[in-house]
Amino acid sequence: MITLSPLPAFTDNYLWLLQNHAQKQCAVVDPGDAAPASDWLAAHNGWQLTDILITHHHGDHIGGVKRLKQATNARVFGPANESIPDCDQRLTGGEVITVLGLELQILAVPGHTRGHIAYYHEDKQRPSLFCGDTLFAAGCGRIFEGTVEQMYQSLMQLAALPDNTAVYCAHEYTLSNLRFAAAAEPNNLHIKQRLAEVMDLREKGGISLPSTLAIERQTNPFLRCHLPALAEPLPIKDKTPQAVFAYLRHWKNTF
Repeated sequence: MITLSPLPAFTDNYLWLLQNHAQKQCAVVDPGDAAPASDWLAAHNGWQLTDILITHHHGDHIGGVKRLKQATNARVFGPANESIPDCDQRLTGGEVITVLGLELQILAVPGHTRGHIAYYHEDKQRPSLFCGDTLFAAGCGRIFEGTVEQMYQSLMQLAALPDNTAVYCAHEYTLSNLRFAAAAEPNNLHIKQRLAEVMDLREKGGISLPSTLAIERQTNPFLRCHLPALAEPLPIKDKTPQAVFAYLRHWKNTF
């Protein structure tokens, strides 16, 4: 049986820990800090970290790789077109890797960075997506290295995955993202309801992840750029989905 646990890091990062209970082996996604994974291993006697999955090269996602690699000799997977420390297998998209007995499809999702990748496990009951900083709950990452077109196409690729796909993104940004979503689409009742639920959850110290793609398609403005309800009120002449996305992403940068 595989379970997943969030390991908080820094002020708003999550490292996702995958655990194979039969083998007492685990894998970690985007360990920007080694301490959360190291502390978990110290508290769980007999467990072995076998794999480290990296989505992109930013420091808050790779900062703990060297220390964990030295301590555990875990395999490191990461994007081929980015500088990832101690990377054993470089991935470009289209590959399938096996981690803890799970087959993970590698998706190329450039935009936030040039070589950003995501890891997708296809499963009828509960597919899982580890998407780093490309797709957030109710939002998306900033465009630092790629282009608007790349980011939009990356998001559309993720949006095409099944409704029940669990979205394991890397940051607790949901509340601020939903406040922007409410400004972008003020008549969306799903956004209003989700905002109230997440406000209550965060006040109680809970985490808002994972999300699902069904929820994201209802409440994430960056996945709704093709819908007239969102696009028509915006003060831009070009209402094509990519132009709407570009406007929203620029607006969110200063929101």
